[in-house]
Amino acid sequence: MSLQIGNVELPNPLILAPMAGVTDLPFRLLCREQGAGLVCMEMISAKAISFHNRNTKKLMQIAPGEQPVSLQLFGSDPKIIGEVAREIEEQPFDILDLNMGCPVPKIVGNGEGSALMKEPKLVEQIVRETVRAVRKPVTIKIRKGFDDNHVNAVEIAKIAEASGAAAVAVHGRTREQYYSGKADWDIIRRVKEAVRIPVIGNGDVDSPKQAKRLFEETGCDGIMIGRGARGNPWLFGEILTYLETGETRPRPSLQEVRQMMLRHARMQIEYKGDYTGIREMRKHISWYTAGYPHSARLRAQINSVESLAELEELILTRTGC
Repeated sequence: MSLQIGNVELPNPLILAPMAGVTDLPFRLLCREQGAGLVCMEMISAKAISFHNRNTKKLMQIAPGEQPVSLQLFGSDPKIIGEVAREIEEQPFDILDLNMGCPVPKIVGNGEGSALMKEPKLVEQIVRETVRAVRKPVTIKIRKGFDDNHVNAVEIAKIAEASGAAAVAVHGRTREQYYSGKADWDIIRRVKEAVRIPVIGNGDVDSPKQAKRLFEETGCDGIMIGRGARGNPWLFGEILTYLETGETRPRPSLQEVRQMMLRHARMQIEYKGDYTGIREMRKHISWYTAGYPHSARLRAQINSVESLAELEELILTRTGC
């Protein structure tokens, strides 16, 4: 069940999607441990790297044990992206990904992220410049199109392949959809039929059965999982078991969820310090406990927690989740 991307062989075809504010080092480690074949870092501005931004350096940290890792750049200037790619290539990431799918207004307003879907010639220049600059595999992440009147994922994927990209990930929604509505898996199938490089399907996979359906309906080579993994790093292992054996793993027990939350919190605080780590964990705990009884009350309580000791007490003694 391995997946080959350029000269990098992934142990399996399940990939943790890059998510800003989510796929930091602690969460990537947990997902890799639970079975993700590739983990993707939060997207990083090529310009920020070129300006030697201190916060960006922190985002680029990679820990032993989490590889293979994909580092994702965003930007719109081919020359800057190429220069930055060359500058950072010796760092220990395995794959360099180019973001062409982010729907956030600030990014799109700068002509970056999914705005690039409207500029096929610029996509070609960016991919070619980056591929020339590095020896590591270069991949791209795109959407179905910018809006329903401009559905051009197939065109962009062909351009990327011709320009030297080693794989393409396709999110089955347009930029205008953001994350609403149902992902269009048919566009993933159409991209897969149009190119020879690996195609990674993305959108609406939140269970082992959905993962199997996506493979069967599109013929994609890999699956990228984003929101389905938030608060649920176990999903990768559950999908692998189902794909390999047809069996459904039992969901983690309440005790396992508690222990994962505590471990995640300790890692987060070690990585980001007490103040930031605690605040970052608030959203993660909301995701871990979603759907459990009394979880709304827990989310209200967690927002007033200021220390690891308080967080541990809340999780261990006051959760009915």
